[in-house]
Order: sequence, then C-alpha cells, then structure tokens
Amino acid sequence: MANPVTTGTTYKGEFAGKYISAALLSASTLDKGLITVMPNVKHKAVLQVASYNDIVKDATCDFQTSAGTLTLTETVIEPQEYQVNVQLCKKDLHATWQAAEMGFSAHDNLPASFEDFVIAYTAEKVAAKIESNIWSGQIGTAGEFDGFYYLATAGGSGCVAVTGTGSTAANVIDEMGKVVDAIPQAVYGKEDVHIYVAPNVARNYIRALGGFVATIGGAGVENKGTTWFNGQGLSYDGIPVVVAQGLPASSMMAAQKSNLFFGTGLLNDANEVRLLDMSSLDGSMNVRVIMRFTAAVQMGINSDVVIYA
Repeated sequence: MANPVTTGTTYKGEFAGKYISAALLSASTLDKGLITVMPNVKHKAVLQVASYNDIVKDATCDFQTSAGTLTLTETVIEPQEYQVNVQLCKKDLHATWQAAEMGFSAHDNLPASFEDFVIAYTAEKVAAKIESNIWSGQIGTAGEFDGFYYLATAGGSGCVAVTGTGSTAANVIDEMGKVVDAIPQAVYGKEDVHIYVAPNVARNYIRALGGFVATIGGAGVENKGTTWFNGQGLSYDGIPVVVAQGLPASSMMAAQKSNLFFGTGLLNDANEVRLLDMSSLDGSMNVRVIMRFTAAVQMGINSDVVIYA
C-alpha cells in the first residue's frame, strides 16, 4: 500500500498574489471593469481629488494671485484583513475529478494539478462573496466590509439621494429617469458614467422595453417583445446601464467608475494561500484550504454619486 502523500504548499506575500487575484478580481463587478481597482494598497491609501474654482479670468499684464482656488479633498481607503478556511473531503471529489488521477490507494494520493483545482473552486466562492460585499456589505457582519450602498446611504454621506420604490416593469423607466435627472451637471455627459442597477431592476427594464408597459406598448423594441434582448449592453438616455449583482433589490446608483474604488493588496505580506493534506496529520481524508487577503471599497467624491434607495 502506498504511503500517504503530504501536501503542504504555502504561498506568501506577492507569491500568493496571483491566487488572491483570481479569487477577488473574478467578482462580476471587477471582472467587467465596472469600478476602479487599486491592486497594491499595503495598509491604507489616500484618494486625493483636486478641483479648481474660476481659474479663467480677463487678461491683464499682471499675474493674478487670486485668479482661482485649488481645493484638495482627501478620502482614505483602508482594506481590511479577511481569511478563508475551507475543508474538503477527498472522497467527495471522486465525482468531479478523474479517480485514476488520485491513485488506487485507500488513502488517495493528490494529483499533481489538484492544487489548482481546489484553489480555483475556493476562488469562485470567494468571488461571489466579494461581489456581494462591494455593493451591500457592512462592517460588523462577519466577512464583510462596507459596500457602496451602505457608504452612500449612511447619514451625512453627501451623496445625492433619490427616494426609491419597489421596481416593476410599469415604473422602471420613470424611476430610472429620476436617477438620471439627479446626476450632477458636472458629471452628466462624462464618458465613464454608469447606472448600476440591482438584478430585478435590469429584468424589469428589459421587459419594459419589450412592450410590457403602456408607455411603449405593442411588441416593444423592433416589435420583438423581450426577444430583442440577447445579452447586449443596456443604456438609458445614452448612459450605460449595468447589473450590480450585489445591490439590494430595487436599488440603483449612478456614478463615474473612476470615482468608485476597490482596494486590495495583492503584494501585501499578509496575503497567504495554503493547501494542507491532513491524511498524515490526523489520518483523515480531508484537505484544508487557507486564504488570507485584504479588501475594501471607497468613493472619491461623494457628491458626484447618486443613490436610489
């Protein structure tokens, strides 16, 4: 009988970065580039925004020291530390992994590519949690950081607030219009402005454009009903409409993606990915996956963000 094989692979710091990246950046919002990623925040970073006030003046022969004011606004993004501890039984993997690769011993040797398989499996679960946290997470709940929805709806956030209601195909066009109308003049028309909507809002919008409301009637866009939509991009008044999987039902946000930040430390020494075969330690058939990483989100200029809640 073959002796059990012990796998004790550990990745630390920047060497763990590629695995952490696969786990975090495959979250839908990040994978699609819908917000700005800051990948190398060691501990905290300052988001410094500069704005000028009335710098163009009538020409004179003199240098005008009062010809404009530079205002610097600072916001801090401080990624928090998180960990993942997952235990898998090798017996349960027989159905999803080729049994021949695991050997014929009762102790099941780990195949050479098993590490990538298990880490990818874990990364998928981490990505789903990160997607939820980005939009609706809240510090105080285990494994969560404050998401954009919480930051924008918190008292004194300074965001432009629009009072919302339950989304339906009958009201979604009018309600989305309220969000667009609330976008600050200085932001409206910027090429990276997006309307971020909860999944149910997107579904209702597609149905509305398919003719399921009195204002459109008939069979909707090109008389195709809802078959007009086959996954192409959505827009409202020329502004891209994107699904934010983590947003609470019926909620929406409008912002420049360059004003929404996700911070993590892919090169941080605190990062860790470890795979442990427990067979030689406690005689079990278990494999443990351990991950450590940092993550957080922050807005640059809150007054440029519209929240429909």
